[in-house]
Amino acid sequence: MIKLNFLGRWRVVSWLLLVFVACNLLVRLGLVAFNGDASLWWPQRLLPALLIGMVFDLGVALMAVAPLTWLLLAWPARAWRSLGMLLTVLLLPLIFLMVFVGFSEFTFWNEFASRFNFIAVDYLIYTNEVIGNIRESYNLPVLLSAAGALTLAIWWPVAARVRHLLRAVAIQHRRSHWAIWGVWLLSPVLAWGVLDARYKEFSDNGQLNELAGNGYYDFWHAFWTNEIDYDRFYARLPRNKALRALAGEMAGATRLPVTLSQLPFEREVLNPGPEKRLNVVLVSVESLSAEFLGVFGNTRGLTPRLDQLARDGMLFTRLYATGTRTVRGLEALTLSIPPTPGHSIVKRPDNSHLFSIGEVFKSKGYEPLYIYGGYGYFDNMNAFFGGNGYTVVDRTALKPEEIHFENIWGVADEDLFSLALRELDQRGAAHRPFFAHIMTTSNHRPFTYPEGRIDIPSKSGRDGGVKYTDFAIGQFIDQARQRPWFKDTMFVIVADHTHNGRGKQELPIRNYHIPMIIYSPGHIQPRQVTTIASQIDVAPTVLGLLGMSYRSRFFGQDILKEGLTHQRALMANYQTVGYYERGIMVELKPNARYKVVDAETGKPRPMDDLAQELLTEAISYYQVASEAYQRGDLKLPSR
Repeated sequence: MIKLNFLGRWRVVSWLLLVFVACNLLVRLGLVAFNGDASLWWPQRLLPALLIGMVFDLGVALMAVAPLTWLLLAWPARAWRSLGMLLTVLLLPLIFLMVFVGFSEFTFWNEFASRFNFIAVDYLIYTNEVIGNIRESYNLPVLLSAAGALTLAIWWPVAARVRHLLRAVAIQHRRSHWAIWGVWLLSPVLAWGVLDARYKEFSDNGQLNELAGNGYYDFWHAFWTNEIDYDRFYARLPRNKALRALAGEMAGATRLPVTLSQLPFEREVLNPGPEKRLNVVLVSVESLSAEFLGVFGNTRGLTPRLDQLARDGMLFTRLYATGTRTVRGLEALTLSIPPTPGHSIVKRPDNSHLFSIGEVFKSKGYEPLYIYGGYGYFDNMNAFFGGNGYTVVDRTALKPEEIHFENIWGVADEDLFSLALRELDQRGAAHRPFFAHIMTTSNHRPFTYPEGRIDIPSKSGRDGGVKYTDFAIGQFIDQARQRPWFKDTMFVIVADHTHNGRGKQELPIRNYHIPMIIYSPGHIQPRQVTTIASQIDVAPTVLGLLGMSYRSRFFGQDILKEGLTHQRALMANYQTVGYYERGIMVELKPNARYKVVDAETGKPRPMDDLAQELLTEAISYYQVASEAYQRGDLKLPSR
């Protein structure tokens, strides 16, 4: 009978472990090169990232090879030769999976400048849209062929080495080898217990920290921490102190009559004078960073129509998005609430009958509409808006002959606006005032649109997506101008988020900068508003311009009134939430960690009185908002 030395089996596991770690190292170095920041190659930066990354790679490798370890331990010696053939077959799909994940990390980094996070987890739910987006954005035959070729190039020598190691037959095992096997079998459990996502936060450079991570570990960590309880994981204040701090923020920042209740964010907003009974059309534009507009210094001529609207209307020059995804923008624009950790409220359970801008308009006799060019089931938009009193109109309302172009995300923006005009015409003809929230999709990878509309070919990149959306918005305004309801309508054009959340800091303030234009000839005088403000302030500002009085449960403020004396912005990136005021960024992180840094440089600031004051303000916003959602205090007040 053949007796095998257990150390020979060890060599097989060790070899596979080495291959996995080496491949992940190559992916990490490839991402460094792909990122395009030469400073990341400095040895004092790169070496710590590589060493920390190796810890993650080794831990994940121990977990990944655990099934093979058990197989090698349990395989009977009499059938040892057949194990080589079995492993040769098994290694082929496993190595292809490893190569595929590596390719996926590059495409994810290209979109989000991050290792896998809860966005990647979310995308597993919407496989049709995600796979469709990849298919339309990339040359899949070429990519899959490259992945297949690389798989074979790795598989053949790895499998040959495994077969060679398996052929090594030696003396009987000794009892001491069982102790070694015990270590191997326990190592995956130890790795799971020892690895901590905080290891990679070793520097003030957000990109460097991401590079130190491991895609496999980050994915599973995001899967398990997709929903984050603020009270359990973030810095807190005693509840009464948090309530008083937020009450002071909202009362001290306003000159309007305010009545505080047991909820510090609940108050009576009283605007003097008669209300303006204007229709409101809010267009939230996919991924429209401020840097694309000519009025903010862009010289590529991508937004001629938006630039003209900015000159003819009210341009807000220092507005900041609350997040890096559409659902964060929808949450802020609709509910006027800080971006609490975890999912946007748009995707959370029990998110109906909430206090929203649509509800305020509805109480004034308006019909709230949500008009979307894609299928509204995506990101739970149908359920969220439908459950909060909106009439939802999505691409299913269009007949095939009404669609000039579509991709996986939705119809072209011009078709979306044609649908919107049809819906608004119906309300206008019935003399029913409307509040319409229109969400565009064309400025999204794969950046495809009808040919002949602009001078940039379809599917040639982000610039084309921006310019086509600008064209579609301009055409929409031109067509609306011919409608009888136009003269009594206010248009609000604002981005849902920017195109790029990446930066050296955890929350790079410049990469959250978005435009907002309010256009209504005869009602809104052209001007620029330079007040620092947040996306959560849009709803109160729109209602303020209409002179509406209402009982508010918004966390935002009217930029043109109380916002003048209380300039601040709130924003989030995955698990880090932030508060920006007076050039300082407060970052709140899981495990009750926080940082107070210079917003421009990312360098830590001393915890002086100002830093402590802003830290208290930041915690009060997020702690009270998170608690309010959990307690149901964001629901419509009883009448």
